[in-house]
Amino acid sequence: MFVDRVTIFVKGGDGGRGCSSFRREKYVPRGGPDGGDGGHGGSVIIRAATGADSLADVVNTKHVRAEGGRPGSGALKTGRDGKDVVITVPPGTIILDRDRGNILRDLTQDGEEVVVAKGGRGGRGNKYFATATNRTPRESEPGEPGEERWLVLELKVIADAGLIGLPNAGKSTLLSRLSQAHPEIADYPFTTKHPNLGVVHSGGERVFVLADLPGLIEGAHSGVGLGHEFLRHVERTRVLVHLVEPMPSDGSDPAQNYRMVRRELELYRAELADKPEVIAMSKSELTGSEEVRQRLEQELGRDVLGISAVTGQGLAQLVGRVAELLRPLAA
Repeated sequence: MFVDRVTIFVKGGDGGRGCSSFRREKYVPRGGPDGGDGGHGGSVIIRAATGADSLADVVNTKHVRAEGGRPGSGALKTGRDGKDVVITVPPGTIILDRDRGNILRDLTQDGEEVVVAKGGRGGRGNKYFATATNRTPRESEPGEPGEERWLVLELKVIADAGLIGLPNAGKSTLLSRLSQAHPEIADYPFTTKHPNLGVVHSGGERVFVLADLPGLIEGAHSGVGLGHEFLRHVERTRVLVHLVEPMPSDGSDPAQNYRMVRRELELYRAELADKPEVIAMSKSELTGSEEVRQRLEQELGRDVLGISAVTGQGLAQLVGRVAELLRPLAA
């Protein structure tokens, strides 16, 4: 299951209580205070790791609590510190404080981490409170409570390239042909309700991660269909592969369909329309599709690559073009 947004509660461990104790040894009738400090509470840490590709491992963990510190004891023994809890997320995860609305950290690199709930300091034992006028203090401190907060974890970039277009434009079929992904494929709208990710290889080497994004319909920018979900996912890809169906079953015009999708991108957020884009006409094995492709190029004033997930036509060129667009973005 692909998950790209999770809300969780995190709490650092409470500090251990300081000890109130007095030295008791033979021949030392009035031993002084020897209460040790409490241990510090463990912290909750979020760490980026390349092995994770979504937030699915976090979605079932609604509450994350680090271990508390142990109390101090006599003979000036400090309590054991609580253990930290580490949450692993993919690079490209943004961590937001849910209630304040501010971004705590944008984890972009493998191994980068941030403490999101610091453990409480351990309380001081009664040894700390001894003075010249009070040599037998019984006072000690409780540990400080650990920090706690609600967080929203959100993937900023889910893939290098995203497949966009109207529902049933052939995005899921293309993803399954270019990668080892196995998305649900059927001839009805909104088969894809969540992004499906696949790794595209060429010559035995990984080239880029491709996402099959939910289909879009007119009015998506205002939430129609899966609009907001779709557009939020589009924001998290670097390059767009815009699939256009040559002969839609509803008889609509391919050029107008392309312009409608572009318009929805611009209405939602102008920057989306500025992303590098490859236009590809799917189902090029169909009779008459080449004429449609040529007409599209003329009307749009853009190169349109004819591809077919059935015959393999144009797929190598498509991979090459996407890789070429990604190269300067990775520098």
